Amino acid sequence: MIRLKNIHKAYDDLVVLKDFNIDFEDGKITALLGPSGCGKTTLLNIVAGLEAYQSGTTEGLEDKTFSYIFQEDRLLPWATVEGNLRFVLETRYDEEEIRVILKKYLEMVGLEDYKTYYPSQLSGGMKQRVAIARAFAYPSDILLMDEAFKGLDMELKTGLIESFLDLWEKDRRRVIMVTHDINEAMEIAHHIYILGGRPLEIKEKRVGKNK
Repeated sequence: MIRLKNIHKAYDDLVVLKDFNIDFEDGKITALLGPSGCGKTTLLNIVAGLEAYQSGTTEGLEDKTFSYIFQEDRLLPWATVEGNLRFVLETRYDEEEIRVILKKYLEMVGLEDYKTYYPSQLSGGMKQRVAIARAFAYPSDILLMDEAFKGLDMELKTGLIESFLDLWEKDRRRVIMVTHDINEAMEIAHHIYILGGRPLEIKEKRVGKNK
């Protein structure tokens, strides 16, 4: 269990979190749902250790490693599809293991035939599939997603969500995702926290379709 207790986070006079509490279960996908600018990404970055907070405590994050899927794909433009995955694997595995992992995850997202392509040669959806494969290929304890499917047309989003859930079923690591799309949250998550207000507060907790 990951637990954030009485977290206080402010930017000068702007208080984003005040005595904020939330739990994230092991082996589950949790969605943080709320309007743009309410503090969802700040909360995600606190979990990842990318943002400091003024007071409060966290539990269950000790010695944890993270993968992060951002709104933009953040691929290395000078590296091929295969090279982008290889980049996060080279310090963890030997060459034989890397080849096995590359084949596994590129096949899972349907990009094995594009492994020698560069990001500039790929569509937006293909680049996001690379980003998803890279995040799963890295042996992290926790996967964080910040609006990973934002701005995609419905057909492309549906395909990417299917790819994501297929990967998750084989992996079942803990996932925390930020979104403002209730349908996306319901389709993917086990637990949904509906957030809002300033400072941020939990308005409601729902159960998603993923059980």
